[in-house]
Amino acid sequence: MRETSHSKQPVVRVEELAIGYATRQGLVRAVRDVSFEIRRGETLGIVGESGCGKSTVAYGLVNYLGKNGRIVHGDIIFQGQSLVGRSPEELRRLRGDQISMVYQDPMTSLNPVMPIGAQMAEVLTVHRKMAQDEARRRCLAMLTKVAMPDPEAVLARYPHQISGGQQQRVVIAMALLNDPALLIMDEPTTALDVTVEAAVLDLVVQLRKEFDTAILFISHNLGVVARVCDRVAVMYAGEVVELAPVREIFANPRHPYTQGLIRCVPKIAHTKGESVLYPIPGRVPAPDSLPAGCTFEPRCQYAIEACHQQRVALAPLSPSHASRCIRSHEIDAQAWLPPDVEVPSLTAVTSGATDGPVLQVKALNTYYKQGGGGILGLTKRPPVRAVDGVSFSVARGVTLGIVGESGCGKSTLIKTVIGLEERTAGTIELMGVDIGKLSRRSLATIREMQMVFQNPDATLNPSYAVGQQIARPLRRLAGVPKAQVRAEVIKLLRAVKLDEYYYDRLPRQLSGGEKQRIGIARALAGQPDVILCDEPVSALDVSVQAAVLNLLGELQQANQMTMLFIAHDLSVVRTITDYVAVMYLGRIVEIGPSSAIYAPPFHPYTESLLAAVPVPDPTVKQAHIRLGGTPPSPANPPSGCRFHTRCPRRSLLPAGGNICTEEEPPWRDVASDHQIACHLTLEQLAAIEPVFSFGKEE
Repeated sequence: MRETSHSKQPVVRVEELAIGYATRQGLVRAVRDVSFEIRRGETLGIVGESGCGKSTVAYGLVNYLGKNGRIVHGDIIFQGQSLVGRSPEELRRLRGDQISMVYQDPMTSLNPVMPIGAQMAEVLTVHRKMAQDEARRRCLAMLTKVAMPDPEAVLARYPHQISGGQQQRVVIAMALLNDPALLIMDEPTTALDVTVEAAVLDLVVQLRKEFDTAILFISHNLGVVARVCDRVAVMYAGEVVELAPVREIFANPRHPYTQGLIRCVPKIAHTKGESVLYPIPGRVPAPDSLPAGCTFEPRCQYAIEACHQQRVALAPLSPSHASRCIRSHEIDAQAWLPPDVEVPSLTAVTSGATDGPVLQVKALNTYYKQGGGGILGLTKRPPVRAVDGVSFSVARGVTLGIVGESGCGKSTLIKTVIGLEERTAGTIELMGVDIGKLSRRSLATIREMQMVFQNPDATLNPSYAVGQQIARPLRRLAGVPKAQVRAEVIKLLRAVKLDEYYYDRLPRQLSGGEKQRIGIARALAGQPDVILCDEPVSALDVSVQAAVLNLLGELQQANQMTMLFIAHDLSVVRTITDYVAVMYLGRIVEIGPSSAIYAPPFHPYTESLLAAVPVPDPTVKQAHIRLGGTPPSPANPPSGCRFHTRCPRRSLLPAGGNICTEEEPPWRDVASDHQIACHLTLEQLAAIEPVFSFGKEE
């Protein structure tokens, strides 16, 4: 744990906290026996699956529990005084002054009809009674401290006129205006691009040092926690099950649940053929149906008879490490053996192991027309070039990953391929037949190509049972007779590791991971040759994510399907893909085998993406490369190389890289299946240092 030179008195101390909610069945305790403390200049991370009580603890600190929620036991000591039993008015003054909170979605904290400057100044005029001119100067200075580009202009803008990353910076700046003693951050980077996320996490670390603030950081992303936290509290089913310094948690996890979480996370050092993920079986129990003994016992590989009967307190293993497990002293994470269940080990496909392409895209353009500009709307505006001259091919049984920042054209590309968007130019060939024009697509073509979306709730009809929704494509696309439909639906359910009783369940009765499995089952109903996946695991817990990744890889390997896989997490992409295409501003800038694309030579943009990946291992050294500014508009892309306005390697070229502004970059062949579009030579690209330095073999 990082030592500080400040008072040993903690900013906040939580003692045996229990939070309950009044329901028709009586009082349900969502959080039980939670204890921790945070000192000045220290960050405590809270991790765990959805439903473990992470956010409930945070909301309990500021009494945002709703009408039916209350603290039923324990105490919260803030700067030496108890917060329990305080009046709403006292807590309101504290929340805006000495305790600040940053939410996952910045728009929940920003008023869409007020300029940024007015909203920020209000924090100071209300809580500090500061004059407007002085408040504006302080707001401007704080925006500068959070590295906001053109802060003067941002003060005059409305929230919808700035990017998501800039919105989050505004919320962080507002939270720090009054120099709070405690800053609570609830999943503050979940919705951000990997490059913006890296910049925000750097900002959190920098501001913690500068303002000496105590931070409670909630996240399901272990890589984020490893980057910004000093200590970690692992929560399960409303309880803290392990509490330790961040390096100790990752190097020597002593609770079975902590070990399980870490084994679910894809490793950036492992390729598809080397990656094996072990999801935690089962799910987090509901607060009103907890096991009699240890809450984790039904899912625990180490469980013995005593675990079924005995509840255990959080016990110290050392002065800085505590665990809630009767077997913590004998558990050795390094000696763990996989359970005796079938876990798929995926085989990477090499270029020589395939026949001709199943899917081939040539010079594909997808442009969106814009309305007229000017006062009367008569000024002609250029189209948005969402996809601009993209070409690639994918063979049978191969998975192509597509990565890049938001707005680079990833989703538009696969929506054009699937037929949800009309192409502007170029060809899309499925097994040699051009299917680019939507009007020409037959039922057979639709059957051959299916899609798994990011949000299953947006694609499942809440009024129909799961069985009915899988049955429809079976009848329409596969022509299954009515008498055989139920049996075929059950086969598909079992193929995605769900039992027969899910047939009659409604979507609202399923977890997020189960809904995503239903989406996969429905996509498989027509026995397609090509599956397109648009961020299918980004909203899932790490355990559910591991299970879905294993499932997708297993089904693809068994059926020899071709797959396009979009994700912003490059660790996930490397785990499941054979090849990776890196997109920037509508174009592919690098494409090659996933085993080669994560090490030099790589495109400077690929290098920047890798440097931004949060790695769930505090011992891994990672190059510090951050992209400046935001991506240019796809309606008016820069001349020459589109990446030149943000490229950190442009200075390696003569005359400061003027050629980058004037000429399109040439394609350079690293190998027959690995190309990079860059003005730098292969020798210069190969001389770049690797992004990652691993202290030990994984």
